[in-house]
Amino acid sequence: MDAVTAGYRRSAGARHRELLDRVTDDLAVNGLVDFSLRRAARAAGTTHKVLLYYFDDADLLAQAVFRLRERRIRRAVLVSCDAFDNFPPGLTGKTLVLTGKLAPPTFGVFMQQMRLRPVRRLPIAFGWLTRSGDAATARWMKPVLSSAGIRRDTVRMLRAIAADTDVLIGAAEGLPGFGRPALVVWASEDRVMPVEHGRRLAGLLGARLVEVADSYTLIPLDQPTRLARLIREFAPVPETT
Repeated sequence: MDAVTAGYRRSAGARHRELLDRVTDDLAVNGLVDFSLRRAARAAGTTHKVLLYYFDDADLLAQAVFRLRERRIRRAVLVSCDAFDNFPPGLTGKTLVLTGKLAPPTFGVFMQQMRLRPVRRLPIAFGWLTRSGDAATARWMKPVLSSAGIRRDTVRMLRAIAADTDVLIGAAEGLPGFGRPALVVWASEDRVMPVEHGRRLAGLLGARLVEVADSYTLIPLDQPTRLARLIREFAPVPETT
């Protein structure tokens, strides 16, 4: 009986890890928006009752997922991002969050003006986010312009942001405990994410700070080659044999 019990415990432990890996993979791809026990169960290919059997309750599952996700991260790169009290970030972010007060159909009508390049280039839109990436931002807008479901989800997300604008202040307090290599890359001409925030983040993480010239916030659009080189130098891909 002891051998049978021990075997069962080993298989239960393996099943526990398998479920946890699957839920963590889902979180890495889809983020925290709409995260729930039932969504976790779908990602794990099981039922919410099975997850409750292995994790007791949703809170314990969430804590286990976050711990595993943190252990998976060996290095971190922060690139001109919202931080501290800059959330929603700048004029652009604050304007966008205000539109979340609209009903989804009205929000959809309002967003139709983003089809026009002069509107997209305004400071309240993408004008202060990218110097040269208008073609990309036009593509980004297509789903919200064409799908009622995406507009509904966007409004729901914006309202969730408005309800908790201090979330990054608490997150910053935990950065000194990260304890792994980190790189902070910031646009030297950023008008949405203050350069001073990049310096503060680098200090909290004990990280190297690189300021990138001739770029606004969206460095991947304005200086993609420079950013790719910095990341590759910081986290080289291991050679395969």
